[in-house]
Amino acid sequence: MTLSANEQPDTLAHRRELLFWGWGYADQHLLPQEETLLRELVSTVGGGATAVTAPRLDEFALPAPRGKPPAALAGLFSSSVYDRLTHAYGKSFADGVRMLQRAVARPPDWVVFPKNEDQLEMLLEWADISGAALIPFGGGTSVCGGVESAVEGDYSLVVSVDLQYFNRVLEVDPVSRAALIEGGALGPELETALRPHNLTLRHFPQSFQFSTLGGWIATRAGGHYATQYTHIEDFVESIRTLTPSGLMESRRLPGSGAGPSPDRLVVGSEGTLGFITRAWLRVQDRPRFRASASIRFGDMAAACAAVRAISQAALFPSNCRLLDPLEAMLNGVGDGRNAVLVLAFESADHPLDAWLARALELVADHGGRWDADAAERSLHSSETDQNQAQHRQGTAGAWRNQFLRAPYYRNYLTPRGVIADTFETAITWDRFDNFYTGIKDAVSRAIRRETGVDGMLSCRFTHVYPDGPAPYFTFYARGTDSGDMPAMLSRWRQIKLAANTAVTELGGTITHHHAVGRDHRPGGYDQQAPALFRAAFAGAREVLDPRGMMNPGVLIDTPARGATGGGILLS
Repeated sequence: MTLSANEQPDTLAHRRELLFWGWGYADQHLLPQEETLLRELVSTVGGGATAVTAPRLDEFALPAPRGKPPAALAGLFSSSVYDRLTHAYGKSFADGVRMLQRAVARPPDWVVFPKNEDQLEMLLEWADISGAALIPFGGGTSVCGGVESAVEGDYSLVVSVDLQYFNRVLEVDPVSRAALIEGGALGPELETALRPHNLTLRHFPQSFQFSTLGGWIATRAGGHYATQYTHIEDFVESIRTLTPSGLMESRRLPGSGAGPSPDRLVVGSEGTLGFITRAWLRVQDRPRFRASASIRFGDMAAACAAVRAISQAALFPSNCRLLDPLEAMLNGVGDGRNAVLVLAFESADHPLDAWLARALELVADHGGRWDADAAERSLHSSETDQNQAQHRQGTAGAWRNQFLRAPYYRNYLTPRGVIADTFETAITWDRFDNFYTGIKDAVSRAIRRETGVDGMLSCRFTHVYPDGPAPYFTFYARGTDSGDMPAMLSRWRQIKLAANTAVTELGGTITHHHAVGRDHRPGGYDQQAPALFRAAFAGAREVLDPRGMMNPGVLIDTPARGATGGGILLS
């Protein structure tokens, strides 16, 4: 079913202004209880007695934009301070620190807001002639240096290409349960358009409110679903990509064995091949039945064994988040002595008594304890407002709220001199014990070496597979007690490099769902990905983007403009 323009919600007109220097909406503030918690954290870890003040737009002296927009597209180009600053970086810890320094030496020269593919084609032609670098920009939530405008190479200017006008659900196929969605659609926008059809994409990354479908595909984003449907490629049916060499669109199919997949080439390409303008996605009926339980373990090893048993029993819970004791305490769902498993099931088709009962049998085998009455009540949760609210109470609800609010905490902690960051990976079960111990040791030593004092390092599982978990580590460290932002940034870089190196050397992936960008290349992706594969990908890129104009510096080095054959660089 194709939706007419009149049926499309005018969501773009109601997009809230984003905070240009930090995470989230400009009008979103911390709650009093959150500020109390964060003050305690600053006191524990150590930081500045006085916070660095939040920057204002008029404090930035940006260089004049280079180049001149093409006449036919001039009305779509912006050189405003707000637009250039919000498109200069993503939302990593390093990005926030640099904004607090009031020094963005190389912002994009221009930000352009195309509204259709014809305009994108004109933009690509102009960029080829003018020698511009183009950076695809969705929601700008990259936490690994994936959308930076400070690109290396002989580019005459840098343009950030914001795809926010590509934000519609164009077609819904209820028979096949699929939808055609434009790449610039934010998570809430596409879910709002699917809801009247009683459908959902059911892909909820932590950045859901602010990130786009095209960004999810480009970065192989992981969603909130902890098992089975974990990454966006699980939902991709076909992708339409506009590259500098032309249009590339895969055939819409439920599955195919016809050679290497064109979709798999685009998924995870991080804007280096072209613009993802639309894609067919497999969608699902909205869940009607839910069941959940929160289980406590006195021993982390026993908790891991229980999670492994659940993952290998093919029960496929929607949520299977294991929080180590410190992580549980920091998220307000534990006492610091017990590991906590947040377990949940959902279905659009059937009650979940048997699934929850079997999972609880498995956790009981490993010493897990839970509130039986609360678990029983959860079985009667449904899509009604009252029962939905009930489902979100208790430990599971508290964790969910904390999960969505946590990124805002950096806006408070970074100005106060606290390094707060995360890194995530995946490892097979047989190596997890040594991996967990080795990561905590390596990163803790790096924190002590760089800051002079101990920090805090916690871990949770974001996703679990029959063959291994995806551990997600969070660390807090004293960055500076004097407002010295450059020194804090330098300490973070050394801790980040130590984490990258430890993850890679201990056998994990440099990233499970946060993409590679620039931050995960040194000590990570360049070592993890086989050199021959990186050369093969560079060759494919050279065909699709001969002049290397698309997001240069991400994933692989970019050949000098105009170089052909033999120009592939492997650092």
